[in-house]
Amino acid sequence: MNPGTEKRVGQQDLRHRLSLLAGSAVAVTLAALAGCAKPPPPPAPPPPVVVIPPKPTPPMGAPDEMTIPPVSNDGTRHTVNYGISTSQAVWNLRSGYNVAALNCVEAEYTPILEGYKRFLKVYDKSLDRASRDIDASFRTQHAGRAATVARETYQTQVYNFFSLPPVDSGFCKAAMELSAELQTVDPSQFEAYSYKGLAKLEAPFKEFFDAYEQYRADLAAWQSRYGSSNGLITVRPTAEQTMAQPKGYAQ
Repeated sequence: MNPGTEKRVGQQDLRHRLSLLAGSAVAVTLAALAGCAKPPPPPAPPPPVVVIPPKPTPPMGAPDEMTIPPVSNDGTRHTVNYGISTSQAVWNLRSGYNVAALNCVEAEYTPILEGYKRFLKVYDKSLDRASRDIDASFRTQHAGRAATVARETYQTQVYNFFSLPPVDSGFCKAAMELSAELQTVDPSQFEAYSYKGLAKLEAPFKEFFDAYEQYRADLAAWQSRYGSSNGLITVRPTAEQTMAQPKGYAQ
């Protein structure tokens, strides 16, 4: 091979080697850059699934809105039986017992009517005395016909109090207990007993009022958390709700 040819071959071989070195450097650089690149961010999590509990409902089938007697600072509920005289307690007991005798008509409550009839006979003197005292009391506060109207108005409130439909069941049971208890109350002790008997008849109503206040608190908490969701909360039934759904229910 002549010197010129040998020179050209050497130059071509050098260029080939330089090309290989350049390619290797590029590959190394790309690999290094690939190793330094940050991975793509993870996908956003799905919105939280919140199960909305059932909206609280009034106890014992009561209406959504009703007025109940307030509770004073000492925890005493101011019903129509609050702060009354002994004579008024005797008469209010008679009124409540009368409502029970008229409203608790199921066969299981037969002793109430029989007990009320006995009540009127055994304690007639105390009842008459209480009625006279109440008339006198209203006459000290009102003149003429106004005294009678005031007493009748108050008496209507008492009857309405003991006629509250949601409490019928508990009231009739309390009247049954009263009927049995009165069998042991001597007429001479009846006036003193009247507060206890009245409290027995009133107890289921106070329990209802407490339950209704709790319903109001539960409803306010529910509305505060879920009432303004405006459809932004995804609702999913709980396992118990799913099991309770009838066949063919479309979720």
